[in-house]
Amino acid sequence: MGYPMSGHLLKAGHTLRIYNRTRARAEGLLLQGAVWCDSPAAVAQNSQIIFTMLGYPRDVEAVYLGPNGLVKSAKPGSVLVDMTTSSPLLAQRIAEAADARGVAALDAPVTGGDKGAREATLTILVGGDPTAFARVQPLLSCLGRNIVHLGGPGSGQHAKLANQIAIAGAIQGVCESLAYARAAELDPSRVLSAISGGAAASWQLLNLGPKMLAGDDAPGFYAKHFVKDLELALVGAKESGLDIPAAQLALRRYRQMLQSPESGDRGTQALFHEYDTDVSQKT
Repeated sequence: MGYPMSGHLLKAGHTLRIYNRTRARAEGLLLQGAVWCDSPAAVAQNSQIIFTMLGYPRDVEAVYLGPNGLVKSAKPGSVLVDMTTSSPLLAQRIAEAADARGVAALDAPVTGGDKGAREATLTILVGGDPTAFARVQPLLSCLGRNIVHLGGPGSGQHAKLANQIAIAGAIQGVCESLAYARAAELDPSRVLSAISGGAAASWQLLNLGPKMLAGDDAPGFYAKHFVKDLELALVGAKESGLDIPAAQLALRRYRQMLQSPESGDRGTQALFHEYDTDVSQKT
């Protein structure tokens, strides 16, 4: 997702300094005018606003709070914007550490998948200092259409986890609906077409339903990252004393799916195989 997002910033005329663990994956951006840096610290030392898109909270912690991390390397007055879906508590820690060095840090996870990244239609959920948000909002507008500041540090992460909880239930609903249609010996493609225009319609049904039936597991969003997100959501729910059984069920089924090592790199729609197998075994 970071590649097309970086491309949008370049096309808008911004000077872009970039780092990626695998330089070869950034060559296209370099050809478009981006400037290569040899480390995240080098990016921070030569930039006013720094965006990151990483994999897991442990990566965020290392890149931001490590010995040569962004917080220590950033120039006073700069803004750090983490667009990873990560821990709200970690976002708060980063914001506190940054503030102590005269730097602002925003948590700004996104939703909309690879399609939203390519088309610059992402929803961007932001937590942190409102003055820093106002400063980066023009840049965020190059990346998405729905950009919402939700409160202090960690608020963006909490909002993204709420989003993932809703998606978890919706994906399960689509899987169960199509599995039921198949078990009832209906043509699931016709059922999908019939219900897509009614009250059952959802983004997951319209976009992932056809992929499920076609056996198209190509990732718009990696299943392994969705498991990470649901684990974070359940931690947050536990801290709030909230029971979210639908998310718990989704996490259990995704963990079952990820017992096959290659499954983590499939899209979230690959969960349908778990339900489809249930049907096959009973018919």
